[in-house]
Amino acid sequence: MPDLPDHETDAAVDAGSTRGLRRPETDAERRRRRAQFLRDLAEARALRDRVQPRRAKAARLRHAMRMRTFRW
Repeated sequence: MPDLPDHETDAAVDAGSTRGLRRPETDAERRRRRAQFLRDLAEARALRDRVQPRRAKAARLRHAMRMRTFRW
């Protein structure tokens, strides 16, 4: 986890929010946090797929079936 120092700064920001010092979040910050979350989520899914290949294959097949039967 190369981004461990960022979590420490996040903790500092959260500690500041308990005192009411937090300013409104900008769109850029929100998009940055969302992008980081989505990267972490994709990494976790990739790890799960590597660790449980049979379950990953079944999930891929279920997803493909849903996509084939979906009506636009």
